[in-house]
Amino acid sequence: MLSGRAAQTPAAPATDIALDLRGVQKTYDTPGRPEVEAIRHLDFQIRRGELVCVVGPSGAGKTTLLRSIAGLLDVTAGEVVLDGKAVTGPPEGMAVVFQEYGRSLFPWMTVRQNIELPLKEKGIPKAERQEKIDRALKEVSLTEAAEQHPWQLSGGMQQRVAIARAIAFEPSVLLMDEPFAAVDAQTRAELEDLVRSLWKHLGVTVLFVTHDIDEAVYLGERVIVLSNRPTVLMEDVKVDLPAERDQLTTRSDRRFGELRGHVYELIQRAKRGDRPDAPQPEGAGF
Repeated sequence: MLSGRAAQTPAAPATDIALDLRGVQKTYDTPGRPEVEAIRHLDFQIRRGELVCVVGPSGAGKTTLLRSIAGLLDVTAGEVVLDGKAVTGPPEGMAVVFQEYGRSLFPWMTVRQNIELPLKEKGIPKAERQEKIDRALKEVSLTEAAEQHPWQLSGGMQQRVAIARAIAFEPSVLLMDEPFAAVDAQTRAELEDLVRSLWKHLGVTVLFVTHDIDEAVYLGERVIVLSNRPTVLMEDVKVDLPAERDQLTTRSDRRFGELRGHVYELIQRAKRGDRPDAPQPEGAGF
């Protein structure tokens, strides 16, 4: 059983760690304006091949965290380590899928061309590029849409293109920033199952940022709950649900409801301004 205090994740051998955050801090220092402390201190590790979700109150710095991990923002202190190497810019072994798929895809390019672009920029030979594209299209069930343009596709299909582009790159770590926030509920459920299928089939490490508690519990092996700003770790929650999951059975499971309720309570505490070391009401154990 977990207590109401932050759970400690057991240390793993160094060779087993895909992503390691060591005392990460992020402060925005804009001339003429007061400093904004976005991330105060974050330490956590993600083992190779894990699927970990991140949730927190609105404005908790989830996207700032993801962009810092991706090397798109410099951290103020601490370091992000990917596969044993400090991240100082966008690393080769990482791919990102953003929420706004419409802005990340080029409308004048076909689906195939959109997926090919980063491979071409990496200097991969044409024949090898085509093999990777064909494989990625098959993984996301878009082979027949290869020659269409993004504007001819539904929102869910466009996000599949964005996912295909990311996995064609064959990253060791895949970052996903609220990727399904703009699609309908049915499409969202289908895409959630797609992510779990790809994760298991490809063996990629996934860090999935979401504002949806149910989605986090359904997808993740762990759920990292962030405090309100300035961000610290509220709790690292182990999701002890069966490895095989489906939308109906898993979401009907009593344990799913318990985990969902626990994460919800953590976020409510964070919204109230509680910190992970704040005293808990009697009977608040989990």
